[in-house]
Amino acid sequence: MISSFKKRLFLILFLAGFVGVLSFLLVDLAALIALVPMRPGVERPTISPALKILSLIQPTVLLAVAVLVGVVLTPRLGLSAPFAESLAAGRSDVPALRSQIIPGVIGALIGGLAILLTSIVTKPFLPAETIALAEKFANVVPIPTRLLYGGVTEELLMRWGLMTFFVWGVWRLFQRRYDKPTSVCFVGGIMLSAFIFGLGHLPVAVTLLGQVTVALVTFVIVANSAFGIVTGYLYWKYGLESAIVAHMLGHVVLVTATYAGLYF
Repeated sequence: MISSFKKRLFLILFLAGFVGVLSFLLVDLAALIALVPMRPGVERPTISPALKILSLIQPTVLLAVAVLVGVVLTPRLGLSAPFAESLAAGRSDVPALRSQIIPGVIGALIGGLAILLTSIVTKPFLPAETIALAEKFANVVPIPTRLLYGGVTEELLMRWGLMTFFVWGVWRLFQRRYDKPTSVCFVGGIMLSAFIFGLGHLPVAVTLLGQVTVALVTFVIVANSAFGIVTGYLYWKYGLESAIVAHMLGHVVLVTATYAGLYF
């Protein structure tokens, strides 16, 4: 039986993530699909309002599952979302959020720097047309979507849901004799979820760019995995909100670097 506290926590986190899902409505899908290479004779689909709304179903279902997994498993593991939990308990605990801002800012700088360094190393090996398409893709996805979906929804999916599940799974499979998961379980969960986070960006990149190269695969997986390791560590040591802050500000770092000509 799920307690009323857990039901409130689920609702708070789900609604926060659902705002990110809704932000996809801001994306110009027609412009996005126009970037995808099409085979001769294949027509591009017509983007209707109904199609845009239907496209929200899958991420919404995944979000609900991820939030539920986190709500059920985090108390057993010592993981938390301090601010959301304080709200679910009927408190407006601003210090619980304030204590996570500085780690989140530091994490954004470290994670953003890791992505920039990866791009500097791999960019000379990427074809000019690949770089041009990457720049166009960045312009199609609006900043609010990057902040809300990338910063909030992805952290709920990848850290609150997936990383939590992996930590629990490693603990139950290999360390059942311990009452609590050890640091090995957390490191394993961080690494696994970070790698899947990086791998999950690859299909979109390949679809848009129409080719697979070693440099492209290296950049997509290494850059995103490195950022996933940073946010996973923050979630473990400080709480979910610190990972969200880092992810949101990480996009700010990358947007700033793009305008400065330092990132694609």
